[in-house]
Amino acid sequence: MAGNSQRRGATRKAGSKKGATVGTGGKNRRALEGKGPTPKAEDRPYHVAAKRKAAAERLDAAKGRGRRPVAGEGRSAPETRTTSSRPSRPGGASGRGSKPAAGAEIVAGRNSVVEALRAGVPCTGVWVGHRIDADDRIREILKLTTDRGLPLLEVTKPELDRLTDGLVHQGVAIQVPPYQYAGLDALLARAERTREPALVVALDGVTDPRNLGAVLRSAGAFGAHGVVVPERRAAGVTASAWKVSAGAAARVPVARVTNLVRALTELRDAGCFVVGLDAGGTMEIGDLQLATGPVVLVVGSEGKGLGRLVRETCDVVASIPIRSAVESLNAGVAAGISLYEVARLRAQDAG
Repeated sequence: MAGNSQRRGATRKAGSKKGATVGTGGKNRRALEGKGPTPKAEDRPYHVAAKRKAAAERLDAAKGRGRRPVAGEGRSAPETRTTSSRPSRPGGASGRGSKPAAGAEIVAGRNSVVEALRAGVPCTGVWVGHRIDADDRIREILKLTTDRGLPLLEVTKPELDRLTDGLVHQGVAIQVPPYQYAGLDALLARAERTREPALVVALDGVTDPRNLGAVLRSAGAFGAHGVVVPERRAAGVTASAWKVSAGAAARVPVARVTNLVRALTELRDAGCFVVGLDAGGTMEIGDLQLATGPVVLVVGSEGKGLGRLVRETCDVVASIPIRSAVESLNAGVAAGISLYEVARLRAQDAG
């Protein structure tokens, strides 16, 4: 045969033709038979709803045993967070991919989270990574979460990355609600309830929240009745301040004022002696005998120190003697030393 008729399939066998063949009406009939009703989403092993159900069952079982399970226990773990019908969703958001509540802060990292929970930092939600490796810190975090009845959710790593905005979270994070500031009168009322001379720390231009946290920690240690910070160009009580304060932020009230000079004037009119701290002070803080009465210690920023108007408002400017070439102390250290000196002078006066 000419051409490429020797090519396989080039010729058709006799009696063969294209089209339907006998009996094709029943072909694949069994494949088209129904398989019954579609199972519910929560009954399909690989569906996200089934994984959520399995996670909820493990959490309920853990409550009965007095502990929270580590994410990834059992055969399945939730891929995403719980549904919006669960009341324990951190932040109170609904739907998939919820974000922290408005104004809330995120503390991430195993050490940071366990320290915050130990210190009693207020928390509205705990996120734990999907199939996280459990160590002593994670087990303690889960125990503290259970003991305090905090919402606990398992999330995937990408979702935890998004929630923490790229922070090094090590598979765990918590949400800290916005801090509730006190009024200036509340600080004086607290001193009156304790029947002690008022002791208040005011911060002028301190922008590092870690310094604020250190001041709060010292204020709690030496019995200060509160801390005053301005609203603008100053650090507020953020998650970083909470962590550094080691729980003192829960015990020492912080008043946020619109104008620090006006607030100092109000405190002075209430009977407080306003003392500014500066390297060029006219006397040393250890010689401040008037510290035995109601006193306000005003701490300036590490770089600029006290502002001009704030300095003019102070009754006296005291210094901390430094024996080395260090130009100045940061706000946290300066406040701690000054509070110690005030506590020492008051103890001597009481003795």
